[in-house]
Amino acid sequence: MTAETTHPTTETVDDDRRNFIHIATGAVALGGVGMFAWAAIDQWSPAADTKAASSLDVDVSKVPMGGEIRVLIGGKPFFIRHRTESEISAAETVNLAVLPDPATDDSRLRAKADGTFNKTILVTSGSCTHLGCVPVGPSQGNTGDFGGWYCPCHGSHYDTSGRIRKGPAPKNLPVPNYRWVSDSVVNISL
Repeated sequence: MTAETTHPTTETVDDDRRNFIHIATGAVALGGVGMFAWAAIDQWSPAADTKAASSLDVDVSKVPMGGEIRVLIGGKPFFIRHRTESEISAAETVNLAVLPDPATDDSRLRAKADGTFNKTILVTSGSCTHLGCVPVGPSQGNTGDFGGWYCPCHGSHYDTSGRIRKGPAPKNLPVPNYRWVSDSVVNISL
């Protein structure tokens, strides 16, 4: 039995049917708003090709001992250096109190899946922290005063751990987001 109301014009109105129509209309409208909002927000997400261009797998076994390779990811330079035992020793024995931006050598490395560090491989940003120039290193024949990188734009010197040692640069070369995919491959991402 449904509720009915009689109006002076002798028209019968089914209140339950009217309520159902209002609720159904509201539900459809709310669903439409939700679908529009999802589509609008989804447009803000980067496309698959953009995501793919923002990371790179690098086979570090191809980097010669004492040398480095440079890669571009999303238009930004990165250095992958294969350090010698003497470079690692020099990085680990620095008095942190004399560094403008103190950081241990281990804090600039990322652990492999088993929790150990591969101290021979150092991955850093390739942009000087002063004004963004690209420092030169061993592959260009100039390692600066501390065996690392030298920025010819304004004279900043970085050590074998990418830490600023001398010059106008205020910070160490940043360590990017990277992870060990295997013992010989790192994935660097923006």
